[in-house]
Amino acid sequence: MFNDIGPLELVTLIVLAVLVFGPDKLPKVIQDVTRTIRKIRDFSESAKQDIRQELGPEFKDFEFEDLNPKTFIRKQLDNDDLGLKEIRNGFDLKKEMNEVADAVHGRDSDSSSAPSPSSSPGSSGGRVNMVKKPEGRVADDRPPFDMDAT
Repeated sequence: MFNDIGPLELVTLIVLAVLVFGPDKLPKVIQDVTRTIRKIRDFSESAKQDIRQELGPEFKDFEFEDLNPKTFIRKQLDNDDLGLKEIRNGFDLKKEMNEVADAVHGRDSDSSSAPSPSSSPGSSGGRVNMVKKPEGRVADDRPPFDMDAT
């Protein structure tokens, strides 16, 4: 609770308490404060026990600290039961994109690795070829030019 209070700050608080309450009333004030803190802790623990009882046996290992989003996410990511590593290692983005492109074009997934020679942009019927073209451009292969757009 007071983890970040240094020794100088603690001495300052003690001196301030002695000056405010006086040396004869200070022990009574300390007893009242500790009694109040103990009652609050007991009330908090009984409320936690009531909530655990109401939740039932499925939540017997429920921790209220898990309600903190940072703690919850950290605990879930450290858990190996989720299989996140297997999912991450088994996911091939290029393969998935090729399968999606094949599904959009209505092709079989077997023929996705090599485009057919008869599939040119003009003969595809308005379809877009998502297979990567070779880097070098042919001299006759010019980008489309629209006279109305210029």
